[in-house]
Amino acid sequence: MNIFSYQQASDAASAITLKKAGPTAKYLGGGTNLVDLMRETVEQPETLVDVTHLPGAIEQRADGGLLIGAAAKNTALAAHPVVRSDFPLLSRSILAGASAQIRNVATVGGNILQRTRCRYFYDNAARCNKRQPQVGCDAIEGFNRYHAILGASDACVATHPSDMCVALVALDAVVHLQGPAGTRSIPLSELHRLPGDRPEVETELQPDELITAIEIPPLSFARRSTYRKVRDRASYAFALISVAAAVDIDDAGIVRGVRLALGGVAHRPWRALKAEAKLMGQMASMESFRVAAETELADAVPLSENEFKMELARRTIVAVLDELKGENA
Repeated sequence: MNIFSYQQASDAASAITLKKAGPTAKYLGGGTNLVDLMRETVEQPETLVDVTHLPGAIEQRADGGLLIGAAAKNTALAAHPVVRSDFPLLSRSILAGASAQIRNVATVGGNILQRTRCRYFYDNAARCNKRQPQVGCDAIEGFNRYHAILGASDACVATHPSDMCVALVALDAVVHLQGPAGTRSIPLSELHRLPGDRPEVETELQPDELITAIEIPPLSFARRSTYRKVRDRASYAFALISVAAAVDIDDAGIVRGVRLALGGVAHRPWRALKAEAKLMGQMASMESFRVAAETELADAVPLSENEFKMELARRTIVAVLDELKGENA
């Protein structure tokens, strides 16, 4: 049994101080991921620093953007009227991500920092470079149906499990951080690292840094957006493929704005920049959508059990873009 102490932080500064006091201390939000990992002895912190009492307000800015406190509950964010009207892809991604019970306790900051759900990462008897560096990766030759086809390496083929993060990446979200050296901001698209030869280093966070807020800049055509998640069963399950998209099409049928991100395909939420570039200035059609999808997936490398993700991703991208084309009509 892992013995640990529990401390409750009153603000960001006290949270950072408490965490610095213990070399293996962890910040605790809703605990929907961390507590699971502690049960499996994957995580064994000596101290848990509760940050759920930090700011969790959801504020609309004068320019139409949003500022979301990291302690905001997933339920509150999904149900917020501005999110539902102006950023529907975000609301839909959260609702697709977990049961109501989990959404009621999970925090936005914790959702961003949840770790992979790879079965080999959770299994202490398996080889996993993320859990124990340089021992090998059993997923590469094992059960890898859910694993990455983009951005993976010989050291790790795990995927990032968050649905919410896929929508946030599509929306150019920015993460605000506070740590011992002060405050800084980083685009969410740059927060999570690809595995390379150091899969155990998952983010660009500095030691003891804490997510304090997430900012979503204004995006006028985000009202015409959606999130589609393809999974093995209709009940709550992790994505085989997911697509977050927003499209702006002019009266002549030309794409003049697009945001596209994928889930279930990579070690981090995957911004489909190649597909976006291919679509800009093109006629919105099934053919242009197909070409954009194929362009994004050109560098994909499937594993022994997930080659189907190539075609599934292509079809899902095309279907989502075609759906939004109808909404733009």
